[in-house]
Amino acid sequence: MSIFVIVGVIAVLLALALLHFLKKPKVPERYKVTQDIDPYKIGINEIDRMEDGKDFEMYLFRLFLCLGYGDAYKTQDSRDFGTDLVFTDREGYRNVIQAKRYAVSNPVGLSAVQEVYSSMRFYRAKKSIVITSSKYTTSCEQLASYNGVKLLDRNDLIRMIELFKEQQNSKVKDIIEAEPYLSLDSWDDYRNNDKIVKKDLKAEKLVASGK
Repeated sequence: MSIFVIVGVIAVLLALALLHFLKKPKVPERYKVTQDIDPYKIGINEIDRMEDGKDFEMYLFRLFLCLGYGDAYKTQDSRDFGTDLVFTDREGYRNVIQAKRYAVSNPVGLSAVQEVYSSMRFYRAKKSIVITSSKYTTSCEQLASYNGVKLLDRNDLIRMIELFKEQQNSKVKDIIEAEPYLSLDSWDDYRNNDKIVKKDLKAEKLVASGK
């Protein structure tokens, strides 16, 4: 094999390697939200491409207005005390919402429940809701079930979007306003000492040993 052929092969290989190195993976373009956002043009794919949680909050705000919640409003970006949106449902009860635009691989933790539930008194609300583009951790679901916080996950959000685009607003409201899953015991037995509570046994041993 001549030296020219060898050099040619090497040159081709180097060129291919350089092209592979310079080729950048295609990154989905971010979805920019504006004040003129149209909920009819946005689906779950656009939500996944949003810049951050503020865009998701703006989308939900416009969606709730389009659903007919005339008194719905978005809270301030700072010092919102755990609430992103406030609205009054068809029964006349004020609701607070925390919006979580997370990746599917990043479930929402129990802090979302703690924050939105604790903000109810500040906003004089009767009910609290968390809406996410992801899912929830087991501990988050458990805490929500004991405190009556409604959790709407990715599947619920997709269903809401589909029904809204089909102009079935009452069915979207049915999803939003449905009663939360409850697993708490009756408060009438709060003096019942038989209820099993997980304890820190290591701490109890330290106290017992006098250390």
